[in-house]
Amino acid sequence: MTQIKVLIVDDSAVVRQVLTANLSQDPGISVIGAASDPVFAMARMQSQWPDVIVLDVEMPRMDGITFLKKLMAERPTPVVICSTLTEKGAETTMQALAAGAVSIVTKPKAGLKQFLQDDSEGLISAVKAAARANLRRLGTANAVSVQGKLTADAILPAGAHAMAETTDRVVAIGTSTGGTQALEVVLTALPRVCPGIVIVQHMPEKFTGAFADRLNTLCRIEVREAANGDRVLPGHALIAPGGRHMLLKRSGAQYHVEIVDGPPVTRHRPSVDVLFRSVAKCAGKNALGIIMTGMGDDGAKGLKEMHDMGARTVGQDEDSCVVYGMPKEAAKLGAVHKELPLGRIAYEIAAYGSGR
Repeated sequence: MTQIKVLIVDDSAVVRQVLTANLSQDPGISVIGAASDPVFAMARMQSQWPDVIVLDVEMPRMDGITFLKKLMAERPTPVVICSTLTEKGAETTMQALAAGAVSIVTKPKAGLKQFLQDDSEGLISAVKAAARANLRRLGTANAVSVQGKLTADAILPAGAHAMAETTDRVVAIGTSTGGTQALEVVLTALPRVCPGIVIVQHMPEKFTGAFADRLNTLCRIEVREAANGDRVLPGHALIAPGGRHMLLKRSGAQYHVEIVDGPPVTRHRPSVDVLFRSVAKCAGKNALGIIMTGMGDDGAKGLKEMHDMGARTVGQDEDSCVVYGMPKEAAKLGAVHKELPLGRIAYEIAAYGSGR
């Protein structure tokens, strides 16, 4: 199998050293170079073009955002952003994702070397997902083996009865690689009057708040990072906070969310499987489940549980996915009633909300 050629661009010599060592552990990855800034990177790329670039955002001479925009305009190449785990870093990273970056890996200001070593599996997975990304689908409006994988049982036991069908409806969405752009396409197309929406987007701690704030400025509906006890209301979308799981709960006639700690499920926290299982248990046939672009299988089993409890279920189709992984696995399980292109998902949500 051809190795994935990776170029690392970061002004920290320690980061370049650790990232090179971590990625080189995987026989499917070849680090072809490491540059201290985009100017050096562009010179290096003249002799050999990488399959994936791991890119810092704050660097001398040329920042990562400027480099990324130049790259996407001239020769689109999958980019994984390596960003500092700070509020300021989160805001900048949102700009990078909007400009076409595929995903994020994080680095703290303190304990950097140990943190990056501990998260080597996450970095390798991000690079492999980026290498498979369909960049033509990033931002368009029309359209790895590791051990110890836990299931949703670690957070919420299976079983229990959903409530009888009511006029209250809820939409649950799960997505990963390519999902930031896909969610923007869907949520900005929704009318102000639509069912309450709960969302898991695989994203690190501190980044989900900036992501929700950005969407809120673009959408007619209200979008925000979920807090424990928030009600799920029509015309509102709640995004699970990075680093914690989100569950749907029901009290009387009202839905609300519960934000909980716990181990990663299907290697993710928040996990789509955890959210979907809770929706199956609490909403049953009163819900619409949507699984969108992303690598892996998180959400596939949870969507099957929603399907089996009578919920309507949708998968994003292969042609419009950046990575057709999660929807593919859900379809394999028989969890998907129908597949739709990205540009039709907002219409499906609106139609569901109006009873069609």
